[in-house]
Amino acid sequence: MTWPEVEAALDDGTRTAIAAVGSIEQHGPHLPLNMDTLDGDALAARIADRLGDAVAAPTIRPGCSGHHMEFPGTITVPPETLMDTVRAYCRSLDDHGFEYVVLVPTHGGNFAPVNTVAPDVGRELDATVVALADLDEHMRLLNEGLREAGVDYEQDVIHAGAAETSVVLAIAEGLVREDELEVGHEGDVSAARLLGEGFRAITENGVLGDPRAATAEAGEAIVERVTEAYVERIEAERDAT
Repeated sequence: MTWPEVEAALDDGTRTAIAAVGSIEQHGPHLPLNMDTLDGDALAARIADRLGDAVAAPTIRPGCSGHHMEFPGTITVPPETLMDTVRAYCRSLDDHGFEYVVLVPTHGGNFAPVNTVAPDVGRELDATVVALADLDEHMRLLNEGLREAGVDYEQDVIHAGAAETSVVLAIAEGLVREDELEVGHEGDVSAARLLGEGFRAITENGVLGDPRAATAEAGEAIVERVTEAYVERIEAERDAT
């Protein structure tokens, strides 16, 4: 959008901005470093379109990806930096007249910082800040999308496997290096160990699970499932205020 287009949207009564919070980090040998940002772009756009009176703001990046830094190309910022960025981002949208700013993290390492900063920002601004940052719910929705598309594969911790590969197949198929699909670590994963010791301690190729199970149809089902759940949450929040 150009600035006159944003101004026109505000003049027409648009008061909700959807801002995904993505990352630049390794996603195995087959997915691009900006996978979480691509996902954020697509999800924010679809949520805004479904609401009908919202705009998709540019996805915030990079994110908190220190646990991926053993893999070249990953770019990370400290949690404090991400929270300061989110705060400034929300202030800018508030200054322009948006009454609702919806934060949608699409990278696991961003959920805690977003949950931490959102209430403080909400108290500072006229705008209502809505953080859709329940990591367990997010993982559940991704697994539900896989099942709805007939993919019999489920993981408690999702990264570069069937779910995320499916999403990229659905939104940017040409970016999936299908000749580089490799199975990663399968089985139980300790989230505490992943964060404490880094991904390389768990998986040599940066993948959790089996990306070969991915399909574009499953990716579409995942994006749609998350969109439906988040639109319902946003509408309930707006109705309550």
